[in-house]
Amino acid sequence: MVSASSNSKLIKEFIKDETRGELTRPSLEALSIIAYRGPISKIALERIRGVNCSLILRNLLIRGLVKLERDRKKEEDYYFVSIDFLRFLGINDINKLPDYENLSQDDTLDRIIKEDPQNV
Repeated sequence: MVSASSNSKLIKEFIKDETRGELTRPSLEALSIIAYRGPISKIALERIRGVNCSLILRNLLIRGLVKLERDRKKEEDYYFVSIDFLRFLGINDINKLPDYENLSQDDTLDRIIKEDPQNV
């Protein structure tokens, strides 16, 4: 499937808007969760946020702020922040994020992730 060449200007503007505009509040929330709790699966992220995160993850991937890795043993995809994300913040190690020690170890999110999906 391809687009007509007459639509190229419109498509370029659409892609430019997706990759250059400010991040939305939900995108920032998801990015923060990935930064402090990653690597994290899409299912776990959605349980924490309580909503579908497909479009947000797609946008963060397009912007190069997160990376995707496949765990072949578990047959599941995991998201984690990219080197570009860290560089944008002016740090070279995820452990340099503000209050990383406490926030990355908080068991509240672990309990949410492990809850029965029917109760979320």
